Amino acid sequence: MTHSVGTGGFPVSSGGRWLLLAWSLFLLGGFASARMLEPDPRGFGTHQRLGLPPCTFRMLFGIPCFSCGMTTSFSHFTRGHFAQAVETNAGGAVLALVCAAQIPWCWWSASRGRLVGVSQPTKSLSALVAVVVGVSVANWLFQIIGG
Repeated sequence: MTHSVGTGGFPVSSGGRWLLLAWSLFLLGGFASARMLEPDPRGFGTHQRLGLPPCTFRMLFGIPCFSCGMTTSFSHFTRGHFAQAVETNAGGAVLALVCAAQIPWCWWSASRGRLVGVSQPTKSLSALVAVVVGVSVANWLFQIIGG
């Protein structure tokens, strides 16, 4: 059986296709885990329900770190509570949205043999990381200064 590879987008090898499918399954597992966790009403600390320790940064300095509330944000996101996800940690909500969009994108890209809509993977990934980190840092500064 031959597979017709579409035009446009960065080409992906057979191994790359499997990696895309594996990544999408990893993301689905993360969302399933977040869905099973009840969001902590404090807006942070949901990760402790996985047996992880409290935030060291918060314990040492008495202020949240830039990722405090991300697991809680994901947990709200998986329940469709998008406003609460943003309120809890805007960076976490953006990351959850990016991860959710990647799942069908991975499947589509794997089926085509090309990264859909991506001609320069390094630049695209850098842009996504910059957006998530930028929103996370801005959210953190707002919590520290404004709250």
